Amino acid sequence: MLHNSLNSVACLSDAQTRSISPENLTGEPGKGAMTPAAEGTAWKAARDLGDGWKVNPYLLMPPGEVTVLADIRGSGTIQHIWMTSGSGDWRNQILRIYWDGSDIPAVECPLGDFFACGWGQYAQISSLAVCVNPGKAFNAYWAMPFRTRCLITMENRTEEVVPLYYQVTYELGEVPENAAYFHAQFRRVNPLPYKEVFTLLDKIEGRGQYVGTYMAWGVNNCGWWGEGEIKFYMDGDQEYPTICGTGTEDYFCGSYNFDVGGQYTEFSTPYSGLSQVIRPDGAYRSQTRFSLYRWHLTDPIRFRKNLKVTIQALGWRSGGRYLPLQDDLAAVVYFYLDKPASVLPPLPDKDALEII
Repeated sequence: MLHNSLNSVACLSDAQTRSISPENLTGEPGKGAMTPAAEGTAWKAARDLGDGWKVNPYLLMPPGEVTVLADIRGSGTIQHIWMTSGSGDWRNQILRIYWDGSDIPAVECPLGDFFACGWGQYAQISSLAVCVNPGKAFNAYWAMPFRTRCLITMENRTEEVVPLYYQVTYELGEVPENAAYFHAQFRRVNPLPYKEVFTLLDKIEGRGQYVGTYMAWGVNNCGWWGEGEIKFYMDGDQEYPTICGTGTEDYFCGSYNFDVGGQYTEFSTPYSGLSQVIRPDGAYRSQTRFSLYRWHLTDPIRFRKNLKVTIQALGWRSGGRYLPLQDDLAAVVYFYLDKPASVLPPLPDKDALEII
């Protein structure tokens, strides 16, 4: 049920496909497009057509409230999430996903960052795990199994009513015993304190695998910013890690500053990308900002007991010396764990989330 290869598509299964959207909030069979025309969010557009047409294609999320997007009972696997928001303030729309009745979300991320768009601006992404398509369509293809319940919510921290279009497609059916729970955690530090490393993940206890990193990296100095190493401390590592990379651009599967002809060069591939470079405009947009992703789909980092992940922020200074940077760093890490909840970092407030 969790195998999404082209080979498995040809195999028959006892699983049942369901999909939740504003036109079918429960996903139940034969319950789609049942909203009465007079009660739909698009009732004005459908007023000449009546029931059964495109009557309720989006939800309206009130400011300051949490809206339930899906509440699924039973066992199954989320296969695809598509969303597009009527507000560009993606940092203040908080996506949460809870597994099997847990009070602690396994996923807690600002909307844009979860879909590898952390700067509130559209950027095309063509990868296997996440696709972002024109004009601002977010797609996630992570397999997300659950055994008794899946609850998906969105908190609207903005000061306006936000229209949200979305569709959650899933299978109901047996979940393999060794299927782990999907997690995604967000962190943001601005600025990074001098000579400190940026913590991507910490205090994760249990058995699982680390499967992805997204970073929104805002540079606060001139010059190259990606000399720092990523480090994976696992299964009892203390001072020194088991896995240590050789540089930031190397970890994100690039090389030599992502530089072609003296320019940063964007790219988006199935497993990694420098999907966005926001360049200074000579006026008020003064800083260069980057979006980077790396999916460990064919090379998951497996741990048995615990995991901590850090990355250094290093540039260059005089005398050929490394410069510890004080940059604006935000990240989402994606991992699977043998339990439906884990320790969550505190979610920053609105001011601490703001892109400034």
